Amino acid sequence: MQQSEEKKPLRPEQEQQRQPGLETEMDPKPVFERKEGPVGKLMDRVAIITGGDSGIGRAVAIAFAREGADVVIGYFDEHEDAALTQKHVEEYGRKAVLVPGDLTDEKHSAELVNKAIDTFGRLDIVVNNAAVQYPQKSLEDITAEQLQKTFATNIFAQFYLSKAALPHLKEGASIINTTSVTAYRGSSHLLDYSSTKGAIVSFTRSLSASLAEKKIRVNAVAPGPIWTPLIPATFDAEQVKTFGSDVPLKRAGEPVEVASCYVFLASDDGSYMTGQVLHPNGGEVVNG
Repeated sequence: MQQSEEKKPLRPEQEQQRQPGLETEMDPKPVFERKEGPVGKLMDRVAIITGGDSGIGRAVAIAFAREGADVVIGYFDEHEDAALTQKHVEEYGRKAVLVPGDLTDEKHSAELVNKAIDTFGRLDIVVNNAAVQYPQKSLEDITAEQLQKTFATNIFAQFYLSKAALPHLKEGASIINTTSVTAYRGSSHLLDYSSTKGAIVSFTRSLSASLAEKKIRVNAVAPGPIWTPLIPATFDAEQVKTFGSDVPLKRAGEPVEVASCYVFLASDDGSYMTGQVLHPNGGEVVNG
């Protein structure tokens, strides 16, 4: 049997960024937009997207706009990235409202929802997407502060926003949560992150059952390795060079390759889907 070939670099070396990372400093830039014509699957609907300044969130915002939706973008403080997302949304003739702030503060969720209602008079789609991750070699290296921040950002914020949005969601509305392949296969160096992603799967299934009678659908997307600002903000240069090369498709995915999952789940195409998780992950086999 031949020895496996050494993993080749997939992208150039670059300095590790601070969390949560800036897309404007990435090389190469993630692909976040398709060019073929839209068909209006989300015409005149209104969506809140957290972490919508860059990465998967940006791609989802643009994909939604292409299909006719207006968006409220929740993000932390990455103003330059958020402004570029807004520009691309507006190129499709839709409106993007930018709302910076800390999603770990429950009051900020109310601000996002109020902004949507005050601006557009309705809310149809909630995309809980924002997340952080801090790799550690051992459980012993995870401080209480890190644990609390990871859970507050990745899962508590999803509770907060879904709760704040619920009084405004009507029959046919959709909540979509971003989980991760790590919820299914685990991650030895992302113990707290993968734990929150597992919690998101359970949150999705439980909330879907809770809201089924109201005909509000709740689903999730579990991306595998996707080229987003979180990657150069998390890993060192050597890890970044080969990021994603260990999946069957031998490369990281682009945000645009994930966004279509959110469009499907938000639109009438996914009208018989609730409590489910889609897996755009480059071919990794998952159970559950």
